[in-house]
Amino acid sequence: MFIDALVMKIRQGQVANRPVYVVVGISLDGKCDVLGMWAGTGGEGAKQWAGYLTELRNRGVEDVFMVCSDGLKGMTDAIEQVWPQAVHQQCVVHLVRASLRYTNRKDWQKITAALSEIYTAPTVAAAEARFEAFAAEFGEPVPGRHLALADLLTVVRAVPGLRPRGPKGASTPGSGRCLSARDFPPR
Repeated sequence: MFIDALVMKIRQGQVANRPVYVVVGISLDGKCDVLGMWAGTGGEGAKQWAGYLTELRNRGVEDVFMVCSDGLKGMTDAIEQVWPQAVHQQCVVHLVRASLRYTNRKDWQKITAALSEIYTAPTVAAAEARFEAFAAEFGEPVPGRHLALADLLTVVRAVPGLRPRGPKGASTPGSGRCLSARDFPPR
């Protein structure tokens, strides 16, 4: 399941920017469905997401294997409140953007290539080794960037035994997109 909020212009008497909460589900056979869209009134928050996820559960979404979202504070708790067994994976794109926040723009290409080596690692041990090499190459990270980089390792650890497949650059779990049902073979 993928969840995120988009900011759109909505007319209610006058035009205003409003968040639109979107939930897209992918079944085990690879079928994608928009499970819900809600127009909000304020900013995106985990409390609102908890209400929307509860509504989905009440409408019949009984079990969720993995939820992919941005790094909104409290999101993991909101998901676990509704589906205790679900794994919360932060989107790799959001984590990379957060890591770049404290770096010089001229270094972004070199840093993103090095980060790609971390989240496309074939094993957790390899990812940790690449993470250490990254820290040695780029020096001691500032505190906020260090947290975002450490979160990349949680993506690798999220589903033990899941490994990128296909040639480098192919659409694999570690290629910068979140996981989907295609990444899990049917039982």
